[in-house]
Amino acid sequence: MMKTLYFFSPKRSYTWIVLVFVLTLASCSSRKHVVKTDTKAARAAEVMANLKSKELYRFITDWTGVSYKLGGLDKRGIDCSGFALLLEKNIYGLSLPRRSKDQAEAVKKKNINKLEEGDLIFFSFGGNEVDHVGVYLNNDFFVHASTTRGVIVDDLTLPVYQKAIVKTGTLK
Repeated sequence: MMKTLYFFSPKRSYTWIVLVFVLTLASCSSRKHVVKTDTKAARAAEVMANLKSKELYRFITDWTGVSYKLGGLDKRGIDCSGFALLLEKNIYGLSLPRRSKDQAEAVKKKNINKLEEGDLIFFSFGGNEVDHVGVYLNNDFFVHASTTRGVIVDDLTLPVYQKAIVKTGTLK
């Protein structure tokens, strides 16, 4: 006697119903994890990846995170003008005075909209006199030695920086 096999037997139907139910629950409870690509960190990483000078990339990554120290010039601590001085000397072979105020006087003024990789940006956070310097990278990002965060790639469009810019220029 031949036994008939049914694909949808009552026992198999129960298994299919349970499987569909479990899959439905799983799909309803799952969340899509979207990676946000417009975060400051993602934009800073993109800026670094788009640097024309690979030596500049290596220099910045080597110094990133070094803490701020007024008058410092090494990996134990560095200030903004010391960082700009070392970067310009090591990457571009250019000489800068030691103090940011004097550095501002040594550069040729340049429109902020025309800045190129390696140009300098000067700030005044405590009045009219230059008291901070950073080095422009690209896409409105710059690198500097922050008093609170050490050497960091930062967003120039942040209001705190926009309000404090007093001069931009080039040594080239």
